[in-house]
Amino acid sequence: MYHQNYNPMGNRLLSTLLAAIPILVLLYFIALHPHRDAEGRRHLGISAPYAAFYGVLAAFFVSCLPFGMPLPSAISAFALGSLSGFLGIIWIVLAAMFLYTMTVVTKKFEIVKESIIHISFDRRLQVLLIAFSFGAIIEGTSGFGTPVAIAGAVMVGLGFSPFQSAVLNLLANTAPVAWGAIGTPIVTLAAVSGLDQVTLSAMAGHQLPFVSVLVPFWLVVTFVKMEGGTWKQGFEVWPAALVSGGSFAIMQYFASGTQSFHLMTDVVSGVFSVVCTALFLRFVWHPKTRFLLRSERTAAAAAEARSVGAAGRGPSTTWEYPYTVGQTAYAWLPWAILIACCAIWGMPTWKTYLNNLFSGVKFHTTLLGSPFAGTLSLPVWDMPALHNLVQRMPPIALPGAKPEAAKFTINWLSAAGTGVFVAALVSGLALRMNAAQWRESITRTLRRMKTPVLVIGQVLGLGYLTRYAGTDAVLGLAFTTAGAAYPFFAAYLGWLGVFLTGSDTASNALFGSLQRITAQQLKLNEILIVATNSTGGVMGKMIDAQSIMVACAACYENPKERAHALGPIFRTVWWHSLAGAAVIGLIALLQAYVFPHAIPIPPLK
Repeated sequence: MYHQNYNPMGNRLLSTLLAAIPILVLLYFIALHPHRDAEGRRHLGISAPYAAFYGVLAAFFVSCLPFGMPLPSAISAFALGSLSGFLGIIWIVLAAMFLYTMTVVTKKFEIVKESIIHISFDRRLQVLLIAFSFGAIIEGTSGFGTPVAIAGAVMVGLGFSPFQSAVLNLLANTAPVAWGAIGTPIVTLAAVSGLDQVTLSAMAGHQLPFVSVLVPFWLVVTFVKMEGGTWKQGFEVWPAALVSGGSFAIMQYFASGTQSFHLMTDVVSGVFSVVCTALFLRFVWHPKTRFLLRSERTAAAAAEARSVGAAGRGPSTTWEYPYTVGQTAYAWLPWAILIACCAIWGMPTWKTYLNNLFSGVKFHTTLLGSPFAGTLSLPVWDMPALHNLVQRMPPIALPGAKPEAAKFTINWLSAAGTGVFVAALVSGLALRMNAAQWRESITRTLRRMKTPVLVIGQVLGLGYLTRYAGTDAVLGLAFTTAGAAYPFFAAYLGWLGVFLTGSDTASNALFGSLQRITAQQLKLNEILIVATNSTGGVMGKMIDAQSIMVACAACYENPKERAHALGPIFRTVWWHSLAGAAVIGLIALLQAYVFPHAIPIPPLK
């Protein structure tokens, strides 16, 4: 039995610095290590697979030596993270990219692209519709990086640069994250903290609507500045940004507190936002000036200088839509199938049905000396040298807590990625793809995902290793010394958890109990503090390595560019992430001491 030690050096500061070494090593090689490429150009940050590898080495060193975790247990924890990452994240992104590639190969994405452009030719408004509203729907149905992959690929197809598409979709994938994958983070938070699920959801719904109103403005201004525009050009579309974020926030506020819809908060809010924004732009308002990409503005200026008329479809004001309603609906069919499948696979009853589908086919054997048993639809492997052999200690866990389970549950039928893959298969049949198109789609997808699979597997293995070694808990405990200011830092604890694990769900599982214990010790409202772990965590989503790698996989076609994109993207979104967590912290601080009536009261048991 490995008992986690949260102060192995006998000094809190030294132990905290020691626990931070793997993260600091990873960050340094991702974003700061200088190197030159084959052409002699200087860059900061090395190739993502190597950066992840050095972080993993540092994690093994810290976990096994100063913290004393047995090497077999450390290897098993890393393997569990990598295996879970494949089924929980890589499988989703692989299937999502497969579907997207199919629409490109069959030329249907061109029609989708034209239909989006015709809602608005203004690039600022396209950012709102795709990255924010459409991305929120995908987050609500499947989560775990899917919205960044899908919306990012769509934006690249529309002509946005890969870097822009990655950054903007990482920024957008914040406010909806607390209810991602049919409310999985909230469900997990309620389970580990012992607090009422609907009350926690309502508390999150009293915090994140402020962010939901802010994010569309944040997105537009960030995009405009990236394209060499001005603040004035960013705020020219404030009516649309207000409708997009405001409609989402209003529905988010009300849906999050209902028994019937709290787990579907993102889906209903995202659909409401898309409909309201599209109708507003179609019938009520449109910007007086049109903002285009820098390349489009340059082309338009060159065409004007040559006196040959309009510069093509981008700046044109008279271009007619070339497709029929039937053609448009047919092109959008794969995306409708995707949303439907994600929604179905997110339903608890459907998950249960799939997990029990082959319950009559049972087996029991051993793998590496550890039990590997279950049913054909739900095999389970007790990880060797790890399952029930790690004990969390107070104050991270309550006295007498059970040892940490370490099971790799192969829910191959009910996994969200399977739903996305089914959507891809059904879409291919609906699009009547021939054998050559199937082959091209498969080949292009596998080639594109080769490097991201390697990086995501390593980073998730690192996250699980720090969790079972207890080094993440040491970092989390550093925030609990804040005293009366703790509501502010509770947001940063959730932010740290998502940064370390790559998941708001995992962060809630990691720190949910600690947040409640700390709230009790400081005599703060438990509902507020525990919910803030999840709402603060959403701001860490944009900087975790696996989310950035998902964005790279979706947005970059060139393997060399993809391998070196992680560092620049990370350096760009880092400050946005810090600022966003500070916003959540300030909201929590105000609700703790100035507006306590904003905290919902849990039902009497």
